Amino acid sequence: MVVKVYPMTVEGKQKLEEELEYLKTVRRGEIVERIKIARGFGDLSENSEYESAKDEQAFVEGRVSTLETMIRFAEIIDNGHVAQDEVSIGKKVSFQEIGESDIEEYTIVGSAEADPLSGKISNESPIAKALIGCHIGDEVSIATPGGEMKVKILAVAQA
Repeated sequence: MVVKVYPMTVEGKQKLEEELEYLKTVRRGEIVERIKIARGFGDLSENSEYESAKDEQAFVEGRVSTLETMIRFAEIIDNGHVAQDEVSIGKKVSFQEIGESDIEEYTIVGSAEADPLSGKISNESPIAKALIGCHIGDEVSIATPGGEMKVKILAVAQA
């Protein structure tokens, strides 16, 4: 059996552990209480509160299972052996599309930590795949769903 490994930073693993602890110690108890109250409303076959609480319970239990798997198979990224100007997981990279004036900046993280709205992209994304291993000053072609773009790496820093 092939086990998926989840590359992540120390901070990313810590956030997952905190979320898991919260779900186990707080959310589970809240949901059990909601189910208990909903049962008091009578007939369960027509009780939307009960159905809603059971659905939430299933979601939380699924998330707990996912988090436990990610934490169990976490691989902490140590990029201490990577050159300072080289793009890798755990580093922040700034680049500019050739011919454009806007500068884009992302932190490359493992898929478990990805949050594009806060500037954290997965190492499995097309942009990160193209940039990993490249250095400051390199021009890189990135195949994206919207077409190919060519960028120049301006800066690389420890995240």
